[in-house]
Amino acid sequence: MAENETIEVENVKLCDKFVATFEILGRKWNGLIIEALLNNGAMRFKDLSQTVVKCSDRVLVERLKELEANDLVERRTYDESALIEYALTKKGESMREMMQVVHDWSDEWNTDCESQEA
Repeated sequence: MAENETIEVENVKLCDKFVATFEILGRKWNGLIIEALLNNGAMRFKDLSQTVVKCSDRVLVERLKELEANDLVERRTYDESALIEYALTKKGESMREMMQVVHDWSDEWNTDCESQEA
């Protein structure tokens, strides 16, 4: 294999990872769910539902399952109280700095966007 073919293959692998990351983050509500858990720590479903206000409960359940399947969120159950919480995994927590950069960028450049509660 020629050197430029190797570089091309590596770029495709990098691109695939990049695309996969944005498929997760770009899915509607996922960013807000991650941000809520970053800001509040572990949360019960009801609290998440009240924080991500325009997301239906059905969709919130789907998104939490997707984030759990991608090892970004974990579902914690406590037998003694039947309490269920959702929390970020170590992988999810590692998104803190990136999410702050996205938040800062949107504050600066998306000045004409309506707020979530509008």
